[in-house]
Amino acid sequence: MANVPEKLIDLVRSRGLIRTRDLAVLGISSVFLTRAVRRGQLERVGRGVYGLPGREVSAQGSLAEVALRVPKGVVCLLSALRFHDLTTQAPFQVWLAIENKAIAPRLDYPPLRIVRFSGAALTEGIEEHVVDGVTVRVTSVAKTVADCFKYRNKIGLDVALEALREAWHGKRMTSDDIWRFAKVCRVANVMRPYLESLG
Repeated sequence: MANVPEKLIDLVRSRGLIRTRDLAVLGISSVFLTRAVRRGQLERVGRGVYGLPGREVSAQGSLAEVALRVPKGVVCLLSALRFHDLTTQAPFQVWLAIENKAIAPRLDYPPLRIVRFSGAALTEGIEEHVVDGVTVRVTSVAKTVADCFKYRNKIGLDVALEALREAWHGKRMTSDDIWRFAKVCRVANVMRPYLESLG
């Protein structure tokens, strides 16, 4: 432990995961990361991402990894449905919304499915949740449901309808919420008959 600053291990303990670039701010050389990994005090989770060995990883652990690597990205669509427990599907990719003109991130793991949002569709209805010590940006329940209707050709109308029913019957959103995001996503006319059938 003598050669590994205690504050490095404390930092990883408090944050859950860290990036190599986080160390420069603290004046810690990345050499200490390499030593800590060699000694089994830390483990490499992904490129440039490190955590404590044997740490508890939640079912949403891949979202934390993506959030660290793509901090401006927003977990959306199938991944957001899964996060909010609104689907039985388990997507093998992390669905991530990024700004229309942003350069698509390249990660070796976990696999990403990039969706481009712009304006209010990218900035409204975003919640922050802490997953494995990392702040993850996720679309809210109502915004996720509206997004599913907007992208129904990519994910399937059946998935969008299941999400709407689950969120409505589980009282996870209000009528005002869903109408607001239906307008933000420009799918109010598409959603109207389905919303009216819910009573």
